[in-house]
Amino acid sequence: MNTLSPRLSPTALAASLLMATASGTTLAADQDASSALPAVVVTAPAARAAKASITGLGDLAGWEAPAQAQTYTESTLRDAQVSRLADLSKLDASVSDAYNTVGYWDYLTVRGFVLDNAYNYRREGLPINAETRIALDNKAAVELLKGTSGIQSGVSAPGGLVNFLVKRPQTGVRQAEFAVTSAGGQLASVDLSDRFGELNAFGVRVNAAIEKLNTPIDNTKGHRRLLALATDWQVAPGTLLEAEIEHSWHSQPSVPGLSTLGQRLPSAREFSPDLNLNKQPWTTPVQLQGDTGTLRWKQALADGWKSTVTYGEQHLKSNDRAAFPFGYTEGGNTVYTNYGPNGEFDLYDYRSDNELRITRSLLGQLEGTVQTGSIKHDLRFALLRSLFHTEIAPQAYNPVGTGNLATPYAPLPESPAMGVASTNRQESSTELSLQDSVSFNAQWQAWVGLRHTSLRRHSVKTDGTDDTLLNQSVNTPWAALAYTFAPQTRAYVSWGEGAEAKAAPTNATTSVSNPGQVLPVLKSRQVEAGVKGQYAASRLSAQWGVNLFRVKRPETGTVNDVFGFDGNSVHQGTEGYWQGRVGAWGLGATGMVLDATRSGSATTNGKAPTNVPTHAVTLSGSHTWGGAWPTTLQLDVVRQGQRWVDSDNTIRLPAWTRVDTALRTTQTLSEGRSVTWQLGIINLLDTRAWKESPTVFGGHIYLFPMQRRTATLSAQLAF
Repeated sequence: MNTLSPRLSPTALAASLLMATASGTTLAADQDASSALPAVVVTAPAARAAKASITGLGDLAGWEAPAQAQTYTESTLRDAQVSRLADLSKLDASVSDAYNTVGYWDYLTVRGFVLDNAYNYRREGLPINAETRIALDNKAAVELLKGTSGIQSGVSAPGGLVNFLVKRPQTGVRQAEFAVTSAGGQLASVDLSDRFGELNAFGVRVNAAIEKLNTPIDNTKGHRRLLALATDWQVAPGTLLEAEIEHSWHSQPSVPGLSTLGQRLPSAREFSPDLNLNKQPWTTPVQLQGDTGTLRWKQALADGWKSTVTYGEQHLKSNDRAAFPFGYTEGGNTVYTNYGPNGEFDLYDYRSDNELRITRSLLGQLEGTVQTGSIKHDLRFALLRSLFHTEIAPQAYNPVGTGNLATPYAPLPESPAMGVASTNRQESSTELSLQDSVSFNAQWQAWVGLRHTSLRRHSVKTDGTDDTLLNQSVNTPWAALAYTFAPQTRAYVSWGEGAEAKAAPTNATTSVSNPGQVLPVLKSRQVEAGVKGQYAASRLSAQWGVNLFRVKRPETGTVNDVFGFDGNSVHQGTEGYWQGRVGAWGLGATGMVLDATRSGSATTNGKAPTNVPTHAVTLSGSHTWGGAWPTTLQLDVVRQGQRWVDSDNTIRLPAWTRVDTALRTTQTLSEGRSVTWQLGIINLLDTRAWKESPTVFGGHIYLFPMQRRTATLSAQLAF
């Protein structure tokens, strides 16, 4: 059986980066994630910093931006025990799970829409593929933009964008971390950085991590590694070169979800939360390898203008394997949506080895200010060229027998024959964006922007069938108006469009008469209005906001055996947040109420989407005691409301609440040397509940239980 090598060998990536440097490419333009700005590490104690470069609105303070976007810093993620992307759901009520399990890559739902892992993720402002496990050890921050993103991205689902900012060189960073979990996991990592040379013109930062993975769930032992290098060179005043590269490796058996028993929703207490149906004698781990890097040239120009050229490349390799439960067979008929009433299920031997996904992007940006009378224009121009390549060999998806939840580990024979055709894809896009931020006076400000995207996509199955081509251009405009009606308090309204490209399914469990057919680009639209502010008085400092949004998205489905347009989804809701400090107390809350329905659909008209909570709340509180060992106690509460399990809206998942806590203290060893100890507990009350119910892979309903109570003890050494 083929396996991926865990060695660091990104030869093609390094060569491409060096060639890009040597060529001195001077493509000028802009991109949504404001890559011309330095990577901002927000050190404020608040759990959210509403300013985020991914908005593409420049260096605005959070309360000034006419969009909902936050930056979660490294310290915020650590304090909240965020170890993977899926954990963002505990920091923002608008974020929920979308098929998040052990041993696999993460999916997020934002404002009720599942983010597309191939299109809704950025790294250093450049497109990446998130069909892998993204390590956070070398990330300075994770940015989240909520809502349609047509001005930031030519093609993406309307929920929002996620951007990862890597750690950049700083002076005198010497940190090491060691952690152990109650489930047997172990972690060791280092973060080393310094500047040197005349006027500290050169900087280097190295991050490395090695971890033994384990969870309370059966058969989930694994391991991961990370090695990352970031450098920069201040060539001359106004000229900065930056380069970074990272290699990651993740190997761990995955955990498939359970399902409804016929039309019955079983209690979460009916089964052990440690149950893993991917436990056969022939089960092998999912292996994910990623090599990613960027080169950036920032240049200050005359009259305050500046340009930025960034090249990025990502190489992903994966072996995706599982003993996979899917539907059940009764009387010769297979039901693909759920398990049988008595707990029986069909088990498949699924294997897809040597999957290859490559992303290459070149971004040019030019920005500056023009004054026309009393009106100031902050202009941004951008040109982004991206190439995507997906190569997947024939796969194994072979039935091996029938299992039952009463005897979940009864051995069944393996069937590794790779006889199922898969789909390979080649895609290129050219995106030109223009944006003008117009300041009329101290109170009024407006934004107008337009992104033109030329998209070409070719896909074909490995057996030569379903050969399809998409060649289309689309414009996605955006506009906003804001009024500052009190000190550091602003009201805004915005309107924008987003675009998606979809094709008819080609998998064996979804039968349509037009498999692989590419549909014309779908355009979603969003209207948003809100009020935001921040203030500081005496011992109190806070930032807050409340907003209303409405998103209308064209939907697709199968009607009369033909895959095509099938009405719209309308998601409208209210979001709010408050984050602040009162002396030694840190307090925070986010909330969302969402009304999501389908309209004009031939199959689900008037129904609500599955796996979308009707409301969600996150609460966080902390108190810090001073003294020789400053100590902080933190409590986090996540509440998510009911959600529909099936598309007919007949089965509903109950609401649930989870409580996490952490106690941390800092021990000073000597000048410049300290140890920060943290004891964190996830699911303090050991609550038993179904945390999500995604409907994926041909309409199958999955149920994922809440993680058992798990404790982590860590020590972070600064030396």
